[in-house]
Amino acid sequence: MRSLNDILAIILGGGRGARLYPLTQMRSKPAVPIAGKYRLIDIPISNCINSEIFHIAILTQFNSVSLHRHIVRAYNFDAFHHGWVYIWAAEQTLESADWYQGTADAVRKQLLEIQATGVQNVLILAGDHLYRMDYKEMAEFHWKNNADITVAVQPVAKAEAPRFGILKREADHRISAFVEKPKDPQTQSKFISRDDPEKPFLGSMGIYMFNTKVLVDLLTNHPDHDDFGGDIIPQAIGTHSVFGFDFEGYWQDIGTIRSFYETNLALTTPDTPFDFYDPKSPIYTDARFLAGSIVEDSHLKNVLVSEGSKILKSEITHSIIGIRSQIGSGCVIKDSIIMGSDYYNREAHDRGVPIGIGENCRIEGAILDKNARVGDNAVILPFPRNTDLDRENWYVRDGIVVIPKDASIPPNARIAPE
Repeated sequence: MRSLNDILAIILGGGRGARLYPLTQMRSKPAVPIAGKYRLIDIPISNCINSEIFHIAILTQFNSVSLHRHIVRAYNFDAFHHGWVYIWAAEQTLESADWYQGTADAVRKQLLEIQATGVQNVLILAGDHLYRMDYKEMAEFHWKNNADITVAVQPVAKAEAPRFGILKREADHRISAFVEKPKDPQTQSKFISRDDPEKPFLGSMGIYMFNTKVLVDLLTNHPDHDDFGGDIIPQAIGTHSVFGFDFEGYWQDIGTIRSFYETNLALTTPDTPFDFYDPKSPIYTDARFLAGSIVEDSHLKNVLVSEGSKILKSEITHSIIGIRSQIGSGCVIKDSIIMGSDYYNREAHDRGVPIGIGENCRIEGAILDKNARVGDNAVILPFPRNTDLDRENWYVRDGIVVIPKDASIPPNARIAPE
């Protein structure tokens, strides 16, 4: 009898996340904070727990310390529960001294650990997507069709086709062709799978379920195939039964500063496309013991405020205020993500600026990473779209000003287009 206990979920968390730099300057991509109090890795782990898949391994490699710390703090099953969340870090072995070379290669280098679990199926997940999905439904679809591999798919607009693996699917849901990130319009035209002119394609979500034996064989017999979307899936279509499982819910790939920025700010609106709290399928995270936030004589509109924060006599619109945020009086904050801090410290440091946002600051169109310090009377304004700049204590990505983690902006500073 097939059981969810026979599924191992593997979350790919080792990527460098270059397109999210400088948010990935000091952390891996799955460790990037989202929605004020969570991290991206919380999404796939929570989906697994809510789907009753309790054997979870996270593959890590790049800037992984903060990710490891978060996982250890947040995900501990009690002694009477059969589940576990393991961290499988990249390591040198007698067989290989290389880092992970791609998504498939990362899994290949952990085949001994995978086989040691004795599971019948392996669910491959990304660590940088925002969505809520019941993997149980995908598993049942996989078993019903006696599939070797099942790929979660979603409708894709024509403009987004170059960002995804695009596939051709037959009436029985069997995938007959697959191409990774096609940029050529002629190639794209061969993969139109839907009558919907807005979203004529079916795209891979980067979520795969493999029969364990099939996964082991494919990775072992094709040692030069380092990526699932670019190598393994196209190869397997000709030799194995590969099916496409429909997912029609909200799903967002958070791969760039712009997508990160817009996805976060969408959470502040009354009609937000994603609700982090669902009584049946909540998103879990580190259970911090912080006091409720203090808001003194301020005006807030469409603002997500996390616990442990203090806002004094300020005006904040369409923004996210992360945990332990400290905002001085007289500030105007608009269309911004304030990630907050890892600790409380209102004392001035060596540059004379305490942690948080000082008095009478104006901040628009910006992302302030954890522990950022902004001095009194500072002004931060957005740049035109497609503007990219690198400065000592700040960056601009696609017009969005990013203040890196632990950076300090002095009093009276002005970061704005000339």
